[in-house]
Amino acid sequence: MTTTTVQVPPVRRHGVARPGVRHALGRVLAVLVRSIAIFVPVFLVATFVTFALRSLSGLSPARIQLGEDATPEAIHRVEAQWGLDKPFFAQYWDWFSGVLHGQLGASWTNGADISTLIGLGLGVSLSVATFALLIGVVVGFALGTLAALRRTTLLDRAITGFVTVISVMPAFVVGIVLIEIFAVGLHLFPSAGYVPAQQGTGPWLAHITLPALALSFDVIADVARQLRTSLVAAYRENYVTGAVVRGLSTRRIFFVHVLRNGLGPALATLGLKFPALVGASVVTEWIFGLQGFGRFANDSAQAGDVPAVQGVLVVSILLVVTFNLIVNLVLARVTPASQRGV
Repeated sequence: MTTTTVQVPPVRRHGVARPGVRHALGRVLAVLVRSIAIFVPVFLVATFVTFALRSLSGLSPARIQLGEDATPEAIHRVEAQWGLDKPFFAQYWDWFSGVLHGQLGASWTNGADISTLIGLGLGVSLSVATFALLIGVVVGFALGTLAALRRTTLLDRAITGFVTVISVMPAFVVGIVLIEIFAVGLHLFPSAGYVPAQQGTGPWLAHITLPALALSFDVIADVARQLRTSLVAAYRENYVTGAVVRGLSTRRIFFVHVLRNGLGPALATLGLKFPALVGASVVTEWIFGLQGFGRFANDSAQAGDVPAVQGVLVVSILLVVTFNLIVNLVLARVTPASQRGV
């Protein structure tokens, strides 16, 4: 007697999985195309407005280099050297062409390359902002999840009160307190300065930890509150009730159904938080002695260095658009239960 073994063809199994993969890739691609279609006109309008600010400001490199007593002939000569004697749209096209090639022009105050100056400060600010965002996401995620799982309990109220308190604490106040405790009192971290990562991961982390902690409080509060609210709302949805009726485990219900549907608002919050951390850390950089992006922007604005300010605005626009594009792509994978057929 011969025994016949029947095997299920693997093609059928792949055929079941492929439509889901294609649907996910199509959704991500649609978000990518839609985001780029929005980014292009926004970038064009934003760069035009940014460049027009120079004409509206009435500032000139001749006034900065020659002083207020400069003669009209000397002013015209300096402005001609900077190409400011050309028509407005010719100046804009020269500047915009440079932006497309990564060239943001030269500083009015010292003639240095603005792309280089911004790159030096941006490396510092990105290091601090990325670490602050990481701390904020991890701690905020933990607090928000714990509060949602223990909703209406004393622990939930304690976490809610804690995040409310830290949300109103200014970063510079937190920074001063951290310096007093961990740098001056305990000597665990340096109180100021910056060491690039190329010179050692340990010194680099030591110098960015306190400023990152000071900036992370607001991120922790927003992520925790948004996540707790969305998770509690997700637990009340019908698809969670259906999952309980089907006998799914508590862990599976949370990770597969509740968490995936509750991540959206918290992720959307991060889309605005990261660029804000990079650009709004001027006071924190002063406290910790960091020559970062925010401090460079502040110094350039006070000096009337219009090309440097324009470069800062262009980089800020790129940061906002790029990070929001990343967040939108992640959100494309976190779809509501109704779209996933749960």
